Amino acid sequence: MEYRQLGGSGLKVPALSFGTATFGGRGDFFKAWGSTDVAEATRLVDICLEAGVNMFDTADTYSQGLSEEILGQAIKGRRDKVLISTKATFRMGDGPNNLGSSRYHLIKSCEASLKRLGTDYIDIYTLHGFDALTPVEEALKTLDELVQKGMVRYIACSNFSGWHLMKSLSTSDRFGWSRYAAHQAYYSLIGREYEWELMPLALDQKVGTIVWSPLGWGRLTGKLRRGQALPATSRLHVTERSAPPVPDDLLFDVVDVLIELAEELGKTVPQVALNWLLQRPTVSSLIIGARDEAQLRQNLDAVGWNLTAEQLARLDKASQTTPIYPYWHQRPFQERNPSPVKLY
Repeated sequence: MEYRQLGGSGLKVPALSFGTATFGGRGDFFKAWGSTDVAEATRLVDICLEAGVNMFDTADTYSQGLSEEILGQAIKGRRDKVLISTKATFRMGDGPNNLGSSRYHLIKSCEASLKRLGTDYIDIYTLHGFDALTPVEEALKTLDELVQKGMVRYIACSNFSGWHLMKSLSTSDRFGWSRYAAHQAYYSLIGREYEWELMPLALDQKVGTIVWSPLGWGRLTGKLRRGQALPATSRLHVTERSAPPVPDDLLFDVVDVLIELAEELGKTVPQVALNWLLQRPTVSSLIIGARDEAQLRQNLDAVGWNLTAEQLARLDKASQTTPIYPYWHQRPFQERNPSPVKLY
């Protein structure tokens, strides 16, 4: 396994990390992702550690805390061998303060996550989304205090806009508080908006990117093909309303090239899609999920080899879209405002 620096921090993380949204299956939404129990989760953790994947990602809202509980049981007796990343901010109860990034909610959420995970510290604690009603100073000071108390090692954010992230980094710098080491962001061959502003920001500010849903919400698994109906067992039947929209033409133009490259290389469609992401700027780790051992082992084989420059270019071209303003206006000014990725 390749290990990469997490942004400007001193922490090394694996190029692939394991996402545990499939653990538990509480509620219709997460049941569609998977219902992995403790025994199955322990086996998946075993396989990950054998392959050098030592980082596990979860969140308090995944199956309403059950994912954290199962992960805690699965890593029992080997806490020192793993990195745990978990998240807070989204609603965890009916009360008016059971959501957000307030001091009240973050401290309560962190304490609850520690209990469910069966540990006394979290390696990477992430704000799951931006809370516009809580001052960034309040959220960041609280996160810094969690670090100072030893409850958290590093902090991160997820799904922030560019200005959300930059304002937060500037605030941390102004007060000398802990800085976001990473941004957990959606990025895939069929969702490249991350490149427009968040990638240049991450390069400039040394923020590592932990990519969630690198297979485009399950659309790049190889099961979706041009002219074919959605497979009967796809989780998209339940979760598609929450999925980022993708025009069919873009999706199948990308899938067609992925299939071609998979056949050329003797790889699978997901392996090719993941390998493309591993060669993008700012990417520290990709969160991969799996319902079972076979799926996990297949995804683990996305590392240890690289697409050629010509193969990368084919995927780049098939997945390129016209950005929104002001990014399309900035593109011709490459001499002084260069894009971190090649444009077509």
